[in-house]
Amino acid sequence: MDKLRRVLSGQDQDEEQGLTAQVFDNSSLSFGTRVKWFAICFVGGIVCSILGTALLWLPSGLKWFAVFYTLGNVAALASTCFLMGPMKQLKKMFEPTRLIATLVMLFSFIFTLCAVFWWGKKGLALLFCILQFFAMTWYSLSYIPYARDAVMKCFTSCLS
Repeated sequence: MDKLRRVLSGQDQDEEQGLTAQVFDNSSLSFGTRVKWFAICFVGGIVCSILGTALLWLPSGLKWFAVFYTLGNVAALASTCFLMGPMKQLKKMFEPTRLIATLVMLFSFIFTLCAVFWWGKKGLALLFCILQFFAMTWYSLSYIPYARDAVMKCFTSCLS
C-alpha cells in the first residue's frame, strides 16, 4: 500500500534501481519459505542421486543412473538459490576462485546427458558422472575457508 501511495504521489524511487532489482525485490520470499524450499530441493536432489545409484544395477541402469545423478546434482545446486537468491548465487559461482570448478561442473552436466541421449556412450556418461562428483566436491569446498588447501596438503602428503 505504501508503494502505491509513493507511486501516486510521484515519490517513487524504484526507477533508479533497474528492472532486475525491482523484479527480485518484488518476488522476495520470507526466510522461513526460503529454508523450506532449500530443504525440499536439496532432499529432492539427494533422493534423485540415491535413486540413480539404485537404478545402476538394472539392465539399462547406467543410462538412468546418469540421468538421475545429474538431476540430483542440478537440484542440489539449485537449492542454494533459495538461500541466497539466484543472482547472488550466480555471482558467487562465477567468482575467480570458483570459475574453473563451476565450468567443469556445468559442462559435465551437459556432457553427461549428451553422452546418454545423443552419443549413446554409456562409459563416457559414467566418466562424466565421476567428473561431476569431483567438480561438485571441489566447488563445495570453495565455500569452506582453507578446505581446498587442506585437501591439497592431504593428497600431496599421501602421494609423497
